[in-house]
Amino acid sequence: MAENRECLTFEEALQRLENERISLSSGDLYALSAASSAEDRLFSRRWPAIPAERRRMVIAMLVDNAEANFELDFNALFRLTMKDEDPEVRALSIEGLWEDEEVTLITPLVQVLRHDLAEGPRAAAASSLGRFVLMADLEELEERHAKLLEGTLLEVIRNPHEGPEVRRRAVESIAYLSEDRVRDIIAQAYADTDERMRISAVFAMGRSVDKVWSDAVLKELSSTNPSMRYEAARACGELEVNDAVPALVQLIADPDREVQAAAIAALGQIGGPRARRALERCLRSADEVVSMAAEDALAELDLGQQASGHVRL
Repeated sequence: MAENRECLTFEEALQRLENERISLSSGDLYALSAASSAEDRLFSRRWPAIPAERRRMVIAMLVDNAEANFELDFNALFRLTMKDEDPEVRALSIEGLWEDEEVTLITPLVQVLRHDLAEGPRAAAASSLGRFVLMADLEELEERHAKLLEGTLLEVIRNPHEGPEVRRRAVESIAYLSEDRVRDIIAQAYADTDERMRISAVFAMGRSVDKVWSDAVLKELSSTNPSMRYEAARACGELEVNDAVPALVQLIADPDREVQAAAIAALGQIGGPRARRALERCLRSADEVVSMAAEDALAELDLGQQASGHVRL
């Protein structure tokens, strides 16, 4: 429970949410963390009466706060608001559940993916199922759950009437499965005429940890699209593509900040003498964003070497 919760009671925080004349702060929302069953019931009774625009703002703030502070737990509320009548609220609520690995969440997410009329919540559900697919691949789920996940995602991917945003998120999620047909799915996505689908295919390549995609992700490091360069850099790191090190070093100077960060992180995952030298140069950079990213990457590199028994170079 967040330490600031004692500043307000749950009831007082809820009253502030209901009053549109009040400009909310993060501190106002802390009291909603780790809600009890009784507080959940109170919230579910009064939440629908809050205007839609206010509900969207509140859920967006809750999601941001939960990402910024791991002590905050709004999962019980997100499970309630993922059934909201407003599609944007539903989608945001699903995004807010990114750390919830309770298997009881699988069926509600599958229901959203199969039956929600709005594309936003369906896409969010398709993406959210990815962590459960990973659990299934690691044999941490019962077979019935694993089959439900795979079957549902395959339905979406094969449905020609499904929206591209939903299909691409389903491709990303199913990529965790170590199956030959998943390789075919990624290949088809990479050949798609929609660039967004190809970007998701590169994301899926990295997530699959299948070395067969090394040449493809290496090639995309020189894409003119910064989103593609970003995903390619991430994938090179996940696949530990040694041949990508020179190109990743060049991307440290990329005009896009996210591409820079992805390239630096990938160098930490791949490792080796050249990667280390580049990261150590970044560590001395006057650019604080670059130096901090390099510090994290070097820690990753050292951890990887310790795990493999290599001596630090």
